[in-house]
Amino acid sequence: MSRAVAVIGGGYGGTAVAKALEAQADVILIDPRDAFVNAAASLRALTRPHWASNMFFPFATLLPQGQVIRDRAASVDPHGVTLASGQRIAADYVVLATGSGYAYPAKPASDSLGDALDDLRRTHKELLQADRVLILGAGPVGLELAGEIKEVWPGKHVTIADPAPELLAGFQPEVVDGLRAQLTTLGIEVLLGTGLATPLSTEPGQSGTFTVTTTTGDDITADIWFRAYGTTTNSAYLADGALTPLTPQGQVPVTESLNVKGHDHVYAVGDITDVPEAKMAGYAMRHAEVVVQNITTQLNGERPTATYSPSPFPTILLPLGSTGGVGQLPSPDGPFAAPTEMVAEYKGTDLFTGRFVARFGPTA
Repeated sequence: MSRAVAVIGGGYGGTAVAKALEAQADVILIDPRDAFVNAAASLRALTRPHWASNMFFPFATLLPQGQVIRDRAASVDPHGVTLASGQRIAADYVVLATGSGYAYPAKPASDSLGDALDDLRRTHKELLQADRVLILGAGPVGLELAGEIKEVWPGKHVTIADPAPELLAGFQPEVVDGLRAQLTTLGIEVLLGTGLATPLSTEPGQSGTFTVTTTTGDDITADIWFRAYGTTTNSAYLADGALTPLTPQGQVPVTESLNVKGHDHVYAVGDITDVPEAKMAGYAMRHAEVVVQNITTQLNGERPTATYSPSPFPTILLPLGSTGGVGQLPSPDGPFAAPTEMVAEYKGTDLFTGRFVARFGPTA
């Protein structure tokens, strides 16, 4: 029996699937980049460029028994993948793991490790010149960026603006209250219910003093700004319908076993799925565990039974620098507010770098 598994996307979920299956299947990982990107570390990489190489892990060390193809998927059908180069990859199992896109610097703009590092160094120099920083978006990315900036440059004035009426909607009050208290202590100004009424005169990540009028009628003057909102699902290669119709949000409809609906040998993990939950790296890796169990069972000639159920409440680890932050985690009694020390221990100190050293080997 043929045992070819094509994994499209070398992110959190895709690399976990590929690594776990390489000893028992012919794994082919397809990604246009030359390295895995631990996007959770990208904001610290911006503020500390000497540390930036820690967020990249070359694919060359991931699959000693498998194959990595640096290309993009152009189309997928139940029997394999057609690449942008025209090459055809036949596969018995296909795993869609292409994730989502997000504004730089939360995710690199380049597919090359070297170019991505150059971009971060260049933007760091721009940020270094700015005394006043405006961040558009008060979600986890905007908040984490503000915390990283303040840890390196306590004297910079950081303002976060967002049209949303509240912080971390849906989370426990003690989590939100703890977040507000830490932001106040750090001197981070948060303007909720506030959008922009006039266009910005500079590009994001470029220094240059500007003044912008908000929807509340106030003016904000800053020296640099960053966008921290707007996620796009990376599913354009499925638009031809050769595999499945997409949802209106561009996501892939999946079953509880994380099969693409209608296909027993095609799976999807992470942000590309229509699973009703926040799109987070931790969930993508949990999806990967289910998919690995099911494909392993199928490779052994048995019927897969592993299923995935999203959490009934939101979870988060939101560091504010290496020693601050808030979290909400599950427990047998429901969600609980994680102490700041736990947030730092689990995420803030190294931003998950350690777990990927185990998967890929040490960074250069």
